[in-house]
Amino acid sequence: MPSINVSFQVLPQVPDGDSYAVVDKAIEVVQQSGVPYEVGPMETTMEGDLDELLEIVKKAQQACIDAGARRVMTLVKIDYVPEGVTMAEKVDKYRPCRG
Repeated sequence: MPSINVSFQVLPQVPDGDSYAVVDKAIEVVQQSGVPYEVGPMETTMEGDLDELLEIVKKAQQACIDAGARRVMTLVKIDYVPEGVTMAEKVDKYRPCRG
């Protein structure tokens, strides 16, 4: 099955107002999944099979709850191309050459 991209942003409501530690828990779920990913300032983008990526998003939301969030709003974007689409083909031309 061709790869697609899923980007998501968790917006946890936390009692003490420190959402960064809770967001870190969501990112840990992505890191532990083994899928290719990039963390950005506003969202995390992953590459792979849609069902697997959506399962990761669900686990990331639960990680926020487990870390103390009372509620989690999650924004999800899906880029689907039948032949497949990669993160690299979208952003490599904007990266400085590392030679």
